[in-house]
Amino acid sequence: MIRLDREGGLWIVTIDRPEKANSLTEDMLERLTRIAEDASDARVLVLTGAGKVFSAGADLDAAKAGLAVSPLWERLSGALARHRGLTICALNGTVAGGAMGMFLACDLRISVPGAKIFYPVMKLGFLPQPSDPARLAALAGPSRAKLILMGGTKASVEEALTWGLVDRIVDGDPLAAARDLATDTLAATPAHAAGIKSLIR
Repeated sequence: MIRLDREGGLWIVTIDRPEKANSLTEDMLERLTRIAEDASDARVLVLTGAGKVFSAGADLDAAKAGLAVSPLWERLSGALARHRGLTICALNGTVAGGAMGMFLACDLRISVPGAKIFYPVMKLGFLPQPSDPARLAALAGPSRAKLILMGGTKASVEEALTWGLVDRIVDGDPLAAARDLATDTLAATPAHAAGIKSLIR
């Protein structure tokens, strides 16, 4: 249910459980975490989903069994944030809940039109993963982070684009758009790409 396609330095990770809105079981979350932690050979790492939703976060039954508070979420987002190459979240649709950590930790966030972004931790009685609020505030500002985390706002990607939370809205295939964005980084040496990324940080 997690597919990994390697095309030289381009790694494409697809969450493939569309019949359940790509909600994540513990096994799926572990697989995503292992890929992110072992992706040192990836010059560009792209995350996307199958179907019409990127991911609804934790599977409901798994969340009730403890997955909602698993340290794997933080390990996954931390591995993405530390990656020396370019990381791109290519939203094929709505992103929600714990899946927001992946979205926020990537270098670039692109999306199809009409997707929604929300993180209903207040409503569900959970705390967000430790790094997520700071990343959300760094991208969208503290007040908008509170709109999402405390006000329960379901932001459209069109609105999120004006906040800086989404970098580009693309018509058609978001994976094709991600490939285009990956071109220059794939053509550079890993050291050159990592050097530029370190200067931006």
